[in-house]
Amino acid sequence: MLYLKPANTDDIEKEYLFVRDIPEDENGYINEYHGISRSDFDDALNIIIANSFGDCLPAGYVPMTSYFLWNDSEITGKLDLRHYLCDSLINGAGHIGYYIAPQHRGKGFGTQGLGLIVDIARQVIPEEEIFLRVHKDNPASLRAMLKNGGYIHHEDDNSCFVRIRK
Repeated sequence: MLYLKPANTDDIEKEYLFVRDIPEDENGYINEYHGISRSDFDDALNIIIANSFGDCLPAGYVPMTSYFLWNDSEITGKLDLRHYLCDSLINGAGHIGYYIAPQHRGKGFGTQGLGLIVDIARQVIPEEEIFLRVHKDNPASLRAMLKNGGYIHHEDDNSCFVRIRK
């Protein structure tokens, strides 16, 4: 059974192993904790959790809750929900960023996980639409967005900017 769970200290060991192994940048999903040591992850996790409450945010950042996508007792993905948009997010990363581990791709986890986070976003964000961006060389992610009610709002040379109505 797939479900989302916010980042938390009870699951720190599995969260650490998952986050450590996410590449620094894959298809636009940026992971500043790639290769982090276990001892440094304690502090990082506290910041990740604080960010969901709007605390410890770098200048220009908005509150963001990080969720892990669990399939029973295994983490299969990480999804980030930005609580509202700032100028850099409107034509940038948008409200949601997500990563599915390579060994779990092609099984519908991205589509289902995105559907779960969209349900949460509908309750959290103040905007009328949920903003997402996907690189054009990532058609699987675009399909997941479209299957969750998204439509292509506009494009540039590298990305499609998708909107999902609340």
